[in-house]
Amino acid sequence: MRLTYADPKPSGGYPEDTNVVWHFDENSVTFYPKNSDEVKAALADGATIGPYEPPAPEVEQAPDSVTARQFKMQLVIAGIKAQVDGWIAAQDELVQVAYEYSGTFVKNEPMMQAGFEELGFAEEQREAFFLAASKL
Repeated sequence: MRLTYADPKPSGGYPEDTNVVWHFDENSVTFYPKNSDEVKAALADGATIGPYEPPAPEVEQAPDSVTARQFKMQLVIAGIKAQVDGWIAAQDELVQVAYEYSGTFVKNEPMMQAGFEELGFAEEQREAFFLAASKL
C-alpha cells in the first residue's frame, strides 16, 4: 500500500489510486479517501508515510486530422507556407487538387507524410504541428 503525506491537500485532490494520510496538526489526523480503516491498519502494521508525489501531467495527444483552415493557418504560423506551396506546385495534379480542395488534412496519409519528410520534419515535429493546428 502506498501512503503519502500532504499538508495542505493539493488543489484538484489526490489521484484515486493513492491512499493519503493528511495531517492537520500534531493532535488531529484526517484520512483520505474513505478507506481510512485500510490506511489505519497499514500504519498499525508499520507502513511508513512518504512525501506526496503528484501524478505526472497527462501528455496532450495530437489529433489524427485537422481542418484545412487549421492546417493552412499553422503553415503560416510555422513560417513554412511558401515552402509547402512550392513543394505542392512540384507534385502531380492529384496532389495539387487534394491540397487545394481537401476539407481536412489527415496526419498519416501518404501525401502528408511525404510532404513532412520533404520538409525534414521528425515524427515529434509532425505531432507538434498537428497539435498546434488543432488549437486554432
